[in-house]
Amino acid sequence: MPDTTEGYTAMTLAAAGRPLQAVWRAGLPQPGAGQVRIAVAACGVCRTDLHLVDGDLPHPGHPVVPGHEVVGRIAALGPGVQGLALGQRVGVPWLGWTCGHCAACRAGRENLCPDARFTGWQLAGGYAGQLVADARYVFVLPDGYSDEAAAPLLCAGLIGYRAYAMALSLAGPLPGRDAHRIGLYGFGAAAHLIAQVAVQQGHEVLAFTRPGDEAAQALARRLGVAWAGPTGDTPAAPLDAALLFAPVGDLVPEALRVLRPGGVVVCAGIHMSRIPAFDYALLWGERRIASVANLTRADGEAFLRLAGQIPLQVQTTPYALADANHALDDLRAGRLAGAAVLVV
Repeated sequence: MPDTTEGYTAMTLAAAGRPLQAVWRAGLPQPGAGQVRIAVAACGVCRTDLHLVDGDLPHPGHPVVPGHEVVGRIAALGPGVQGLALGQRVGVPWLGWTCGHCAACRAGRENLCPDARFTGWQLAGGYAGQLVADARYVFVLPDGYSDEAAAPLLCAGLIGYRAYAMALSLAGPLPGRDAHRIGLYGFGAAAHLIAQVAVQQGHEVLAFTRPGDEAAQALARRLGVAWAGPTGDTPAAPLDAALLFAPVGDLVPEALRVLRPGGVVVCAGIHMSRIPAFDYALLWGERRIASVANLTRADGEAFLRLAGQIPLQVQTTPYALADANHALDDLRAGRLAGAAVLVV
């Protein structure tokens, strides 16, 4: 491995539709005011990275380093950084910078900041040996997780948690019972984490996978879900909430079909294929469709605190940094159970 005092390797996307290329960068990036430099240990491979590589998200117009489930140690502190220390293990999520003064930021809804910038998209991400990040969007990670296991917490866990919390809020109180019946569509990196949280908190969880994906169904059962089977099956009782992690628009009417009146469908991805037309009867009865956008620092702090209390089982498949294209191919083809993680 090259001496990182001389430089580092970054997997770079020059344009959408092209494979990532390994680029050696001489020297180390220096953090500016309010920034830290992180020596990257691991970075999760998220479906959003795949959307960027495949062109579902617009390319920023310059070579970009993907990756926003970053785990590493602080190697340098920029001027004015407080509350973080050299050598501290931290994580960097998708939301990497906000203006701090717009109406959304002032209202605590910084995830909707119109000028927000995102790690691994407009900002250099974690498919690299080194990363400079805004210290405001750097989280101290809970003990008890290896670097590899901690990486999926930074997006799969955070977005899953925001979608889960939104679903519970919008579905509201239940007459005659305390537990919600929650359907998870697409049992991958996010669903396998939030399923454990929901089960631990006493809710009934059902896992819907693509037909024939017995590996994902088996993983769901091992993690304590009440039922696991293919999309298209009708559960024994209607769902109170459905969380859609698979970016498939056809799942929206499918989830509405098995939802109780007053229930909610939460679309948890940044990109989804076209939602087909459906009969109004599926939406009638005060059913709702909502989307989740990004995350807030409050989400990160709440979920990581929870992850420190609940020993989550994190299913990962490790890849070397140089094998990032292979990891993306496996994610695209649905060959993964759990999360892919680049070990740097």
